[in-house]
Amino acid sequence: MTTDNRLSIVIAVHDQANEIEQNLERFLTQPCEEGCEVEVIVVDDSSTDNTPDVLTQMKNRYPQLYTTFLPKSVVFNPSRLQLALSVGVKAAKSQWVVLADISRPPLTEDWLKGLQQQAARGGEVMMSYSDKKHNSVYYQTWQTLDDAAPLIRKAERRPGNGHQGKWKKFRRGLYDAVAVRKDCVHDAVRLFDKDFSSYALWKLRWQVWWRNTDNCA
Repeated sequence: MTTDNRLSIVIAVHDQANEIEQNLERFLTQPCEEGCEVEVIVVDDSSTDNTPDVLTQMKNRYPQLYTTFLPKSVVFNPSRLQLALSVGVKAAKSQWVVLADISRPPLTEDWLKGLQQQAARGGEVMMSYSDKKHNSVYYQTWQTLDDAAPLIRKAERRPGNGHQGKWKKFRRGLYDAVAVRKDCVHDAVRLFDKDFSSYALWKLRWQVWWRNTDNCA
């Protein structure tokens, strides 16, 4: 059952104890709009480092943190990342789910409020982009998941890839987090961790570049 006054942040991790210690608190302490509750759901994909211990310590400090895990023996098709995110999404109790990356924490204290303000304008998908040079965050809203799909496919084609470049980040579609309405977030998760031929990836890059260049005009 989803609620209108809650926002869920879902993060999948694997052997990232150091990044959790450094960055998770920045998700947990984000202020939100008045009357809204935030839950952070972390799915541990069979980590072999001390990730479980770090998460347990964090849970003792932050009641809004929920954790679960993906057993190593589980059969996955086609991707463990997709499965881990799906587990987190299934546990989410909100109308909007933010799919975030522990290695790309919020840059400003109004990041979450910005997403909420964008959500109030309608649409199915929102993306946030960080500008470290100016210490700011800006957003992009898509009316449908189909419209946003090329950016998700391109930027999230493999875990941890797609966000390394710094030049003209928006035009390249290198977002930091994506928020999706709960009723279509499972379809969005299927776009993560995709494999493409070099030609298909080249086409995606140019499709995203020209689409976002038009949006900048």
